[in-house]
Amino acid sequence: MKTAIRMTLIAAIFAATAGVIPHAWQSEVTACPSCKNANETDSRRPTAYMYSILFMLGMPATVFSCFGVAFYRMSRREMLAQQEMLAAEERDAEPNA
Repeated sequence: MKTAIRMTLIAAIFAATAGVIPHAWQSEVTACPSCKNANETDSRRPTAYMYSILFMLGMPATVFSCFGVAFYRMSRREMLAQQEMLAAEERDAEPNA
């Protein structure tokens, strides 16, 4: 019983912090009047906003991909070095005939 209450409380806190509850009833997002006016008068500004948003969305994927590839290559190199060291130890342990 206590775990059910605890899980419900954790789910409610997560929903409140993630913004699910505060934004559940909103149907559209509106900009401030000066931003709306600036976007309507300048035809290139919405395109610039679009590209900046796409850039910001792409950056985390790029950074995490670079770190993932670097860690993969580092672990692969370490594994090959360990295999080479074990093979050298086995060669040294064999009796000379």
